[in-house]
Amino acid sequence: MDGNGRWATKRHLPRIAGHKQGVESLKRLVRASVQRGVSVVTVFAFSSENWSRPADEVSGLMDILVFALGREVSQLHQEGVQLRFIGSREALSEKVRSGLHGAEVLTATNTRIVLNVCFNYGGRWDVAQAAARLAALQEPITEASLTRVLSLAHCPDPDLIIRTGGEKRLSNFLLWQAAYAELYFSEALWPDFDEVALDEALQEYAHRQRRFGKTPDQVSPSHQSADGADH
Repeated sequence: MDGNGRWATKRHLPRIAGHKQGVESLKRLVRASVQRGVSVVTVFAFSSENWSRPADEVSGLMDILVFALGREVSQLHQEGVQLRFIGSREALSEKVRSGLHGAEVLTATNTRIVLNVCFNYGGRWDVAQAAARLAALQEPITEASLTRVLSLAHCPDPDLIIRTGGEKRLSNFLLWQAAYAELYFSEALWPDFDEVALDEALQEYAHRQRRFGKTPDQVSPSHQSADGADH
């Protein structure tokens, strides 16, 4: 969800105002995703590298998270959203950790859509913590075992990764899970990313051919002749 700060700067507002507007965009996106049949949405809210930002911005982001948890979780729960917070919680305050846990417990049985919020998350951290867990259990480290203990093991790998704000890189997001995801880069700043922009991304995705290592002929829909034989 890139571009909150630039959105605010263009309007001569403090960067934190952009992050607040970004929360509104996230709510719109989740509701739009439900309407379009999307079952899992995973968003990058705060990376493990974001701690290096100015202290007042980091503090403001934490305040926004606490405020959003208090104001939005009940409504999300009523709308059938299952909330999962993905990332290390060691550096977070007790107040924040308690809020994350409470939101997860409240929404745990919801099934309409899963919203994974990656907070204090990094793709390298995810792989490292998974490997450490397997080593502690003295289990072999394989692709299958790592996948089983990664922080997003509760949902399938993403089909589509959208990055807003004009940047064209993953920035340590879902490095393992993104192996075969389709990538889509939007010039729109995150607060401006609306339902129309989402539909444009989904329409382009619908025209991609996902081969997973196979040839185009292997994954093309079979064609039938007039007599019904497959070709």
